[in-house]
Amino acid sequence: MNILRLKALLGAGCFSIAIAGAVMHPAHAGGLERGGYDIDLLFDPAPFATEAEATYVMPDRKYKNARGPGGNPIGLSSTADGAEPYWVPRIGVKAQVVPGVDCMVDYSQPWGAHTAPGSNWNGAVSNIETDIKSDNYAATCSYKFDAGKGQLRFIGGVFYQKVYGFKENLTDIGFGTMVGRVDLESSGWGWRAGIAYEIPDIALRASLVYNSQVKLDNISGTLDVGNGVLHRSIYGSEQSMPDSLELKLQSGVAPGWLAFGSVKWVNWSILQSVPICFDGTPSAYCVTNGLGQVTSLDLMYRDGWTVSGGIGHKFNDQWSAAGQLSWDRGTSHGYGAQTDTWTLGGGVAYTPSPNIEIRLAGAIGVLTSGHSGIVNGENGYQAGTDASYDFGNDLITAINGGIKIKF
Repeated sequence: MNILRLKALLGAGCFSIAIAGAVMHPAHAGGLERGGYDIDLLFDPAPFATEAEATYVMPDRKYKNARGPGGNPIGLSSTADGAEPYWVPRIGVKAQVVPGVDCMVDYSQPWGAHTAPGSNWNGAVSNIETDIKSDNYAATCSYKFDAGKGQLRFIGGVFYQKVYGFKENLTDIGFGTMVGRVDLESSGWGWRAGIAYEIPDIALRASLVYNSQVKLDNISGTLDVGNGVLHRSIYGSEQSMPDSLELKLQSGVAPGWLAFGSVKWVNWSILQSVPICFDGTPSAYCVTNGLGQVTSLDLMYRDGWTVSGGIGHKFNDQWSAAGQLSWDRGTSHGYGAQTDTWTLGGGVAYTPSPNIEIRLAGAIGVLTSGHSGIVNGENGYQAGTDASYDFGNDLITAINGGIKIKF
């Protein structure tokens, strides 16, 4: 059977769509997720393969009916633009170490968010600009052996992750309203483990991969108000980036045709409110709603779910294409602008020679409407007291390009 063993061009983890929302709780189908985790290169049958790709995401999220602290207008605009476009790069190299053992190393940016509604809207007390970035360096290996009609593969790996960024908002420390800025960074290690079963003759693959939490126990940075009126070193209480579990399925369904799908769960509910305290404050007091808290980064997430499915077709030895429909359950539930997202995508792959593959893909989606206001958290803490706003159904578009070289 001449069935394309086609990588899902717009699959979860290959073409993740993200938008940024408000106030340290970006509106994206997947919490802070941008590129996510992707180990598809590990399955390439070539002894050596390398690929590089980049995705440019163009979200459109408009805030309206914005009000300030206590639900009151503060004399500024009731509307704002709550999203910024961004790039997501990825590069990886995979090699066969010995027959049956494959390893890959890769760089990615799994988490991120960027919102810049500015200082002229009623929610500026909550957010003027927020920018979160990440760097992830991973090494993953697998061992495969014959099992029945196919091959069973065990997967394991480790990754080092750095997360950093800043938030600006209007504040008053007794000298009039000024711009306050919090800069923070942290890092940590994680691991992954998984299992896969493949029958290459019919392009069948089923994989289940777990990625661990990344413990961030060294969150540190600075707090600056009024461009130096107040400047202090700060730290955040211990947090973790979420663990995730993803099931991927693909199979040839007819000569030249491939069906694929995935279901992913991400434990975003571990990120609620991150208390920020001055250096020297005992950690026992640096808790949400505690006496030592100077400010906080409020997220108030619930768990994220992503379900996707699609079909791919190989037209000839040079050209193939794929299409996909995906649904993401938004992690915001009353606070923030990350509601459910529906995305339709399609892409083409051109193979000018057996060892070169060029991919181009695009997607369009709908960010569903909602309201952000007060949400009750743990220990009697309330998020959303400094701003509230509405948003309608908004558009998101993205383009993706990549190249793979193998031999």
